[in-house]
Amino acid sequence: MNRFIALMVMAIGFAEQGRSAALPPLFVTLDLKRGEKAVANLPNGDATEIELLAVREKRGAVWGEVFHAEVDVHINGRTVTLVSGMYQLPVEVGDVKIDCPITGGLKGNSHIDHWALEKDARLRVWPKESAAIRPGTFGYPVTQKWFASQTSFSNEPVAPRPARRLYYHAGLDIGGCEGLIDVLAATDALVVSKGDEILAGHEDDTPIQKRYDVLYLMDERGWYYRYSHLESFDDSVELCGRVKLGQKIGTLGKEGGSGGWTHLHFEIKSRQPSGRWGTQEGYAFLWQAYRERHDPDVIAVARPGHIIFSGQTVTLDGSKSWSRSGGISRHEWLFSDGSSLTGVMQRRTYSKPGTYVETLKAQDAGGRADYDFVRVKVFDRRRPDAQPPRLHATFHPTFAPKAGEPVTFKVRAFHNTHGEEIWDFGDGATGVRTRSDGNIEQRAKDGYAVVTHTYEEPGDYLVHVQRPNAEGHHAEDRLHVRVVE
Repeated sequence: MNRFIALMVMAIGFAEQGRSAALPPLFVTLDLKRGEKAVANLPNGDATEIELLAVREKRGAVWGEVFHAEVDVHINGRTVTLVSGMYQLPVEVGDVKIDCPITGGLKGNSHIDHWALEKDARLRVWPKESAAIRPGTFGYPVTQKWFASQTSFSNEPVAPRPARRLYYHAGLDIGGCEGLIDVLAATDALVVSKGDEILAGHEDDTPIQKRYDVLYLMDERGWYYRYSHLESFDDSVELCGRVKLGQKIGTLGKEGGSGGWTHLHFEIKSRQPSGRWGTQEGYAFLWQAYRERHDPDVIAVARPGHIIFSGQTVTLDGSKSWSRSGGISRHEWLFSDGSSLTGVMQRRTYSKPGTYVETLKAQDAGGRADYDFVRVKVFDRRRPDAQPPRLHATFHPTFAPKAGEPVTFKVRAFHNTHGEEIWDFGDGATGVRTRSDGNIEQRAKDGYAVVTHTYEEPGDYLVHVQRPNAEGHHAEDRLHVRVVE
């Protein structure tokens, strides 16, 4: 009973204001209107004046979505432009780092107010030498490599909603192999909601939205962490119990409102300057945690994806890629039509509806390379409400599969029940066929088609799977498998 009371007091205390938590954040959050100035009083004792000068938002032709937003900020005697969300990391400006998680225009046609932003833009400011989040207190929440599968991260438009509203993603969707990927606690935390149960004291004035497939954990920052679409909870997870950073809490799946694709929806909620609970942008935290744990040489970043009409042109951008040695010396794009070009940015026009996945190879001066993929969804102008066919592919294990041992691949078609998937495993083995269910029943246990493949030699393999619809509209997905001895 004493343990229960102690945990209750801690939990309710943290939930009161987030700001009085035992583990305060390393940054300051400011919500500003255009032309507004404010002082950021940083955790190291420094104070920096910031002015929001301008906000610019570009909207797409298909859904009217904000697909690119940027702000001009005056800070430390300099004016800088920050791109909002969309896989962006904090930028160094003088003696601080700063980012812009969200701008106000997304509220105009969003179906949910995820962010609790009541002004024109949100800014976060750190001391220059600060980590994004306190080292050793935050971990990568799945047992797979970075960008092993598709993702939907902050501000990416995901799907239309009624009354010309949109679902912009606020949390971090990490695609993975159903039933084979462990979901881990990102922090030491208290279990405050498990399925349909909520810990007493957390029913009101909290961000918890209970559901059978969802866990909510709360850490010493007073932040709530949502883990959604879990196939199952680990037996060690109990309401009012404690979990440790890196502890298995469940298995990745497609339960709840997943849309039928297997992924972890990971989202952090904290008190925002408006006083309300809103999403705490977590991309920089994931980036730091993954690098701390796995120490990669190169990370290729080709995301976010694009949504266009046939005949439109997109700009593919590899500039967010990173190398531990100090920079990327070569960006090579391998296109779905078989052609290739080098250069950090490339413009491509798509004449036919479908879903295309383009490949970026980012290489450092020492020849070390990584691959990433960007998805381009091309809609038919004659039928703008008809979703193009698409695929979601995953594999396991993603870390160091061994030559001579089988690798499991899974795939599911969406908006298409015609035909079969055709696989190319990148090692000369082609023509393998599967037939997934076309997402007829989102939570169907056998919705993904499954195939295994064994690589006989170590190396980097680019896997391609495709399945056109009855009209010949293209759908594909791609994976990067690095096989070791």
